[in-house]
Amino acid sequence: MNDRIYIFDTTLRDGEQSPGCSMNLEEKLKMARQLEALRVDILEAGFPIASDGDFESVRQIAKEVRTVTIAGLARAMELDIRRAWEALQFAEKPRIHTFIATSDIHLQYKLKRTREQVLEQAARAVRLAKSLCDDVEFSAEDAGRSDLDYLCQIVEIAINEGATTINIPDTVGYCVPDEFGNIFRVLKEKVPNIHRARLSSHCHNDLGLAVANSLAAVQNGARQVECTINGIGERAGNASLEEIVMALKVRKNRLGFVTGINTEGIYKASHLLSNLTGMMVQANKAVVGKNAFAHEAGIHQDGVLKQALTYEIMTPQSVGVPTNNIVLGKHSGRHALSKRYEALGYNLGKEELDRAYMLFTKLADKKKSIYDEDLLAIIHDGIRIIPECYHLKYVHATGGNQAIATATVRLSKEEEFFVDSATGDGPVEATYGAIDRITGLPGRLIDYSVHAVTRGKDAVGEVFVHVDFEGKSFSGKAASSDIIDASARAYLNAVNKAIYERESSAGQRATSAQGRPVGQV
Repeated sequence: MNDRIYIFDTTLRDGEQSPGCSMNLEEKLKMARQLEALRVDILEAGFPIASDGDFESVRQIAKEVRTVTIAGLARAMELDIRRAWEALQFAEKPRIHTFIATSDIHLQYKLKRTREQVLEQAARAVRLAKSLCDDVEFSAEDAGRSDLDYLCQIVEIAINEGATTINIPDTVGYCVPDEFGNIFRVLKEKVPNIHRARLSSHCHNDLGLAVANSLAAVQNGARQVECTINGIGERAGNASLEEIVMALKVRKNRLGFVTGINTEGIYKASHLLSNLTGMMVQANKAVVGKNAFAHEAGIHQDGVLKQALTYEIMTPQSVGVPTNNIVLGKHSGRHALSKRYEALGYNLGKEELDRAYMLFTKLADKKKSIYDEDLLAIIHDGIRIIPECYHLKYVHATGGNQAIATATVRLSKEEEFFVDSATGDGPVEATYGAIDRITGLPGRLIDYSVHAVTRGKDAVGEVFVHVDFEGKSFSGKAASSDIIDASARAYLNAVNKAIYERESSAGQRATSAQGRPVGQV
């Protein structure tokens, strides 16, 4: 169908390159499964040559996510392409995505090559990729600032060598919509074999125009859009998946295109990504921000109460935003909790439900009202992805503007218990100092943020941290109605990730030393 737009999600590749948004293997798998449930068409799982961790993530996602096309990125170099295929070969529907820069500024200062040399390199790369994989995508990096005649030339060559998708990136977010749309119009007019490939757009948001440019591309012939959940990505981010998809859905009468996205899963995917990365969505973010369906002005409230369409062009339910009704309390049982989680889109197994119920009852003892946002915080905080080496058993901290902050922490590790104390500029720093003394793994706090999940003085607070351990950054998160408790558990979450990473790396080195190459089955 000519009106079908294919959604290429690059949250796990370009999105993860956003500072502070790195994810480990288990977190990537969890996000990949959510993207599969969202029904994206293509999932770019990573950049296999970048690191052993990226390679393993792409390989595992290729093995486990079977209903969507799995793409791996590769520079237009033999080593990159073969490494990508090594990771992708297990996929049900693999795609090698290779790229090279085409703008004169990139050729002169980055590649230090002539136009002719880049044409030859692009041809060799696509030819090699095609010999390994039927589905090949070619991207002309910085196409938005490339000479149009030269861009037409390299696109024609890539298609002749077997590229089935041609991606046109506005790599630095420089273009405006009519300018970007014109690139696609010219390609369709001047490239004689353009009908043999699907045109794709990939836009960055440096001028806040990524979504507008993506829609301009669609209106001028693009049938694939590359985007990320919450618009995360390099610098100011990528085109936002939820904004593009809902613009196409809400304005189908004007734009005339459809996607295969299960839009009711949008909020769940957005919330999961925020919890995995600690990159919170701004309140006024379109579609998924907490104010996207909030109405405070009296005139707006009156209109919405009479007819929602007066001020809502889409319903909260259409993107899976949960209602904020109070439905549970401290006397509620497991069955009621399970049913509410089902309504929110989570089918919990017995162990998951037991863990969630334990945390729910603790929270219900502290809070009078339990909201859907509380339940979402519980599910993301309570059901751990990384095995916990250390468990928080007790934390007591004191502080004030006329006193030295102190903290005492009690941790458990297997059957052992450890207690230590520390001082600091504030109770959080003192708590982290006590944890460092116990674990023997001192961390440097890079970023710390806290926000209220729900309303009121007894609101649950979510704490997100990024901590540097021995030169590597790890994120941590936790939720609690007590901020010191949440802060301690968020930091400990990062500690446990660092320990898990260190032990996993040691295991891989041991396996490699025994003569079995890392990354092979």
